[in-house]
Amino acid sequence: MSSSDKVRGAFKEIPSVDTILEYFKDQLHSAPYAAYIIAIRSVLDAVRWEIKDGSQISNILEFTYNKVSIALESVSEINLKQVINGTGIILHTGLGRAPLSKELVDRALQKILHYSNLELDLPSGKRGERNDHVESLLTALTGSEASLVVNNNAAAVLLMLNALAEGKEVLISRGEQVEIGGSFRIPDVIRKSGCIMVEVGTTNKTHLKDYENAVTTNTGAILVAHTSNYKVMGFTESVEMTELCNLAKKKKIPLILDLGCGIIADFKKLNLPHEPTVQSYIKSGAGVVSFSGDKLLGGPQAGIICGKKNLIRKIHKNPLYRALRSDKFSYAVLEATLRTYLTPTEIQDENLSLTLFNRSREDLIKIA
Repeated sequence: MSSSDKVRGAFKEIPSVDTILEYFKDQLHSAPYAAYIIAIRSVLDAVRWEIKDGSQISNILEFTYNKVSIALESVSEINLKQVINGTGIILHTGLGRAPLSKELVDRALQKILHYSNLELDLPSGKRGERNDHVESLLTALTGSEASLVVNNNAAAVLLMLNALAEGKEVLISRGEQVEIGGSFRIPDVIRKSGCIMVEVGTTNKTHLKDYENAVTTNTGAILVAHTSNYKVMGFTESVEMTELCNLAKKKKIPLILDLGCGIIADFKKLNLPHEPTVQSYIKSGAGVVSFSGDKLLGGPQAGIICGKKNLIRKIHKNPLYRALRSDKFSYAVLEATLRTYLTPTEIQDENLSLTLFNRSREDLIKIA
């Protein structure tokens, strides 16, 4: 018997979809019927490929049923599950970044379980703005004139660039043209925003004069991108934020700061290594600063933009804002997170990320 005859003979032993559905009929109750059929067909395709590849399967019917059983269980199970983080990385992207405390989530859920005033001004009864629920908190905590929230920080960077410098040149240091997780590259985002990227300085050294010499009548903005966990060590130099902000002011162009992991608490007071805060960059004169809600802030996924009122209002009016804005779940959790920063005790008790950063070695050993 030829190999092709063996394959055809083996194919005849593969049960049909209807036969499999009848065999497993008592297990098909927790998901849409179509989902089970798709899973079964996927298994049958896999079995055929194994036979074609020459796999020696003694009992094709039993082999297929075992594969189908595993596939049907995965269809019935809830996909997003609670897991134990044993990586040693608190803000793990694959594990959902910032963990949230039960108290904080419960407080947020109370606002959105039913109808809410997401876009309703209760005193006047007129249409409101969803951003109002967090803007006063953000401006108070960061010292900015105004703020805006979108879906994530990548969206914030895209929106800021498009709103403030579309069709114009954006200056950025060569050393800040980084790639972060998910192949998010700063040069790609600049191009997608409709701006023209102009490289300034070198990979390891960028001086103020490099920016000064690069400014033209078509310069729309200066972009500073925080390099996150990437650093150039040794023979390196960069421009102080205050100097760069003064240059931007002198040239009448906005300075856009992509901070990535924004901090609004004094880490020294929390017994953590010092990091510059959003407030310090705002005080230096940055036009707009963006950062993530689900990193060092300890909240939900969000892209938070703080800065000068005229720039924030221009960004707010951009048509892309509506496509990138956050939903009521994000706003509710973000508001609850921001309120933990109003009193030191709440940061320790309800901001789980910052609590985990402070966990002692002894506590970790007990948990392990």
